[in-house]
Amino acid sequence: MAAEKNGAPRVLRYMSEHLGWHSRDYLPHFDEPGLVQAITFRLADALPVAVLERWQSELADEPDRIKERFMRQRIEDWIDAGHGSCALRDARVAQMVEEALFHFDGQRYRLLAWVVMPNHVHLLIETLKGWPIAGLVHSWKTWTAHRANALRGTTGAFWQREYYDRYIRDQEHLANVVQYIEQNPVKAGLCASAKDWPWSSAKR
Repeated sequence: MAAEKNGAPRVLRYMSEHLGWHSRDYLPHFDEPGLVQAITFRLADALPVAVLERWQSELADEPDRIKERFMRQRIEDWIDAGHGSCALRDARVAQMVEEALFHFDGQRYRLLAWVVMPNHVHLLIETLKGWPIAGLVHSWKTWTAHRANALRGTTGAFWQREYYDRYIRDQEHLANVVQYIEQNPVKAGLCASAKDWPWSSAKR
């Protein structure tokens, strides 16, 4: 596991180069220092590959922009419905994941908003030079997967390999994304008020 001497998550140094526009699997990514980025990653069993491939096939003939919008909406609705093991319902695991997000806040990124949901995580960060998104996500997922399996007495993949990121265009977009992140537990029917959800920037 990639870890520092004190047990903190470490970003591998070979990931220190920002890649600009690039693609992994079916998702485009844009990584430059100084951007505000919305990032989502989910548990390995939150969205079965067969379901994702069926949606891709159904939308294959649509223009890319329409395809992206519909795919994003379908994915959001699916994961908010609580599919999979929802291992992040375990308070020990959710708290550990939240603490991992805090650990290098202000050093490798600036954490602006976040929520730890039962089967996925949304966060909003400002990227800093020398710490590209791919390395940060790798660090969070590697460290928390190891700890989650230890806490739960399980083995195997914990997070899905892919993640989603979207850079923030302007202040209106920023406000909308913060609201979306913090209201996600309410939208999913998990609580009545965003401030009631324990693992969220809304509570703080």
